[in-house]
Amino acid sequence: MKILFIGMGYVGTTMSTALAMAGHLVTGFDVDEEKISSLKEGKLYFHEPELQEMMVERIRNKQLFFTTDPQKAIEGHDIIFITVGTPSLSSGKADLRYIKKAAEMIGRYKASEKIVVIKSTVPIGTTRNLEQWVQSSSVDSSLLHTAMNPEFLREGNALHDALNPDRIVIGSESSKALHTLTKLYQAFHCPIVTTSSQAAEMIKYASNAFLATKISFINEIARLCDQKKIEIQDVSKGMGLDHRIGPAFLQAGLGYGGSCFPKDTKELLWTAENSGCPLHILQEAEKVNQSQPQYFIDKIKQKVGPLEKKKAAVFGLSFKPHTDDTRESVSFSTIEKLLLEKAQVQVHDPVVKLTKNWLDQGVEQFPSAYAAAKDCDFIVICTDWPEYGELDWGKIHSLMKDGSIFDGRNMLDAVYLKSLGFHYQGIGYE
Repeated sequence: MKILFIGMGYVGTTMSTALAMAGHLVTGFDVDEEKISSLKEGKLYFHEPELQEMMVERIRNKQLFFTTDPQKAIEGHDIIFITVGTPSLSSGKADLRYIKKAAEMIGRYKASEKIVVIKSTVPIGTTRNLEQWVQSSSVDSSLLHTAMNPEFLREGNALHDALNPDRIVIGSESSKALHTLTKLYQAFHCPIVTTSSQAAEMIKYASNAFLATKISFINEIARLCDQKKIEIQDVSKGMGLDHRIGPAFLQAGLGYGGSCFPKDTKELLWTAENSGCPLHILQEAEKVNQSQPQYFIDKIKQKVGPLEKKKAAVFGLSFKPHTDDTRESVSFSTIEKLLLEKAQVQVHDPVVKLTKNWLDQGVEQFPSAYAAAKDCDFIVICTDWPEYGELDWGKIHSLMKDGSIFDGRNMLDAVYLKSLGFHYQGIGYE
């Protein structure tokens, strides 16, 4: 099938590559000429393992194309996916301006029957409004079919998830859209759920809200484990072996961040509140997550005392490993709190570069973890990059002023580090 993606962000670029790998002819459109120019050259403008190599191969095989020409793109494709951003407004409500702009652009150049699919995460009822938004800009009277097909990609594992989905959800009131999209995904071996567009929208939000709640739940249990001196890893392992619970998202740490969980929980809370049906469990989950970095800072202060003039090395800036995405990263919440305590902060991350705003505040970035640790009073692990587990920690101990490690991801071997002379603390145990 000939498929168009509007919006070449993480989702659009990954899914366009995945569907090209499944044998379809795919075009990616974006208004950002610099972005499209980079993609045409086979260069990703963001960090995502394995994606660039696969993208280059599809471009070379003439299965994947990129363009900034909206008329040519829309006229030449009967199936159009919208994969633009839906950031949060200050109220928590999702900002749909980019969805509407995409819809209006489709309407402007629509000259034949189209299936338009929203893959971005959107509030309940958006897909039903999509037809009106498209038609308001169109003089074409040919049929329009709309559908919701949420994505379930994890940054850092996005291509793998796109090629090996747990499930595919297709929501539409159009039998043609349901049939066509089911056929589109026939090469993917997983359950396909067909439902209404509103149910598909809710599935996405409910899934992310549940996972966010699971993270906050284990972080609250970890706080109690801190008080009772119980190893949280043992608790998580014992819980996770119960097939009704499972081990995923039971790793205690500094909390969730990224482009999805914070944004999607806020939107679902906003929708629920404005529907007169507040979600009390999710409200508390969000509170726990927002307070987790401060909880960890308080643990650091209990050990090292006042942080004024203390030198802290922060390892990891991205919200999770294997990505350069720093949206809602708890690393920056932690750095912010260290600066408020008047600590000196120097950082390292394998792929993320600090912006001028942070450099202007006196935060220093170093090209290696060893350089960042030199003369520091303590280290804070904020992102569980595998590289940090492979460091020569004996060398790092010799470089530091005082050998204290506060592991916000519980990723390091506490027994080994203590044997080297470090004071080590994670979350959920001493």
